[in-house]
Amino acid sequence: MRANKVKEIWAAGGVVRNAWLALDCTMSAEGVASVGWDSCTVDLQHGFADERTARQMFQAVSRYDAVPMARVAWNDPAKHMRLLDDGCYGIIAPMVNTPEDAANFVKWTKYPPLGERSFGPQRGLLYGGADYAAEANGALVNMAMIETREALGNLEAICKTDGIDGVYVGPSDLALSLGHPPNGTPTIPEVVDAIAEIGRRARDCGLAAGIHCGSVEMANQWIAQGFQFVTVYTDFVAMMNKMKENLAELATR
Repeated sequence: MRANKVKEIWAAGGVVRNAWLALDCTMSAEGVASVGWDSCTVDLQHGFADERTARQMFQAVSRYDAVPMARVAWNDPAKHMRLLDDGCYGIIAPMVNTPEDAANFVKWTKYPPLGERSFGPQRGLLYGGADYAAEANGALVNMAMIETREALGNLEAICKTDGIDGVYVGPSDLALSLGHPPNGTPTIPEVVDAIAEIGRRARDCGLAAGIHCGSVEMANQWIAQGFQFVTVYTDFVAMMNKMKENLAELATR
């Protein structure tokens, strides 16, 4: 089966640099992947893509060395299975708040005997290889999003769920759940301390800790604290930021 670069980087003690694809555009996905990101995650929760577009974006990303991943719209068996069948090599599931949520996440993304995923990976076989059925359970990545007060209270149990590879912090939803305004670059001590605790607890359980960041500086800050999977905003925000920068630098006469 095709190796999963994300798992290889983690095994070597490195950091996965993840691009976030909010735009529902194959050209955008292909262009982002060509830059050299380790993985590219199609966002089906707050981005613009649907399942059909996501499949096409996986195909575009797969032209390069980036690992095709997805953030699903919800922790739901049909959503996980369809994307994995389409050649997605990593799933990030939102709102994993309880040990039961985590156990279901594993159950719906693993083949028996570890889970209950149904078999039918038509594009998955093309991308992964003929031994997909035998190797997929170990090759694919599961990351549970920790983004609520409830999840913080259940953090250790979630992290100890067999079959979870990592956790992923959504800072804005985490801030909201803790009673603070959403902020992609949080500075409120309670939120910052919660993120640090998520990272520590994940590492203690042998998991990779990931986080969505509002700046490169923020990403580097959490890398220095042991996070092994970082995203810096989205393709849409990157485009807008660069366009604003170019506009501000243009002479007017």
